[in-house]
Amino acid sequence: MRWPPRVPGADDRCPIRGLSKHGLQGLMGTLANELGKHNIRVNTVNPGMVNTEMAMNERLLRAYIPGVENPTLDDVARVFGGLALLPVAWVEPEDVSNAVLWLASEESRFVTGIAIPVDAGLLAKF
Repeated sequence: MRWPPRVPGADDRCPIRGLSKHGLQGLMGTLANELGKHNIRVNTVNPGMVNTEMAMNERLLRAYIPGVENPTLDDVARVFGGLALLPVAWVEPEDVSNAVLWLASEESRFVTGIAIPVDAGLLAKF
C-alpha cells in the first residue's frame, strides 16, 4: 500500500492539505477560547469548489473528468452540479468574500469560534 494514500487526480500534497485544514480548525477553536476574553473573535471561512484558476485549471479539469479529452467548465458543471445541497456546481469568489466581509463587520460582533462553510451545502450532505 502506498503511503500516504493518494486521491485519484490529486497531487501528492493532498494528505498534507487535509491535515492542515483540520489543524487550522483546531487552532481557530483554541485561539477563540484564549482570545475571547480580550474581545478578539476568531473564525474560519471554509470554501468548497470556487470558480478560480486554482480550482478550474486544465490539469484539475482533466482530473475531475478523466474520461473527457478536453473538459470544459460545462462538463465540470454536469459532474459536480448534483453534489451539493444547492443546485450549483461551484461558488463564485464573491460568495467567499461576502462571508469574510460579514465576519469583519459589526453584524457578526458576537460570532466567534465557528467555521463558516461557503460550499452550497456540500459539507452538510456528506
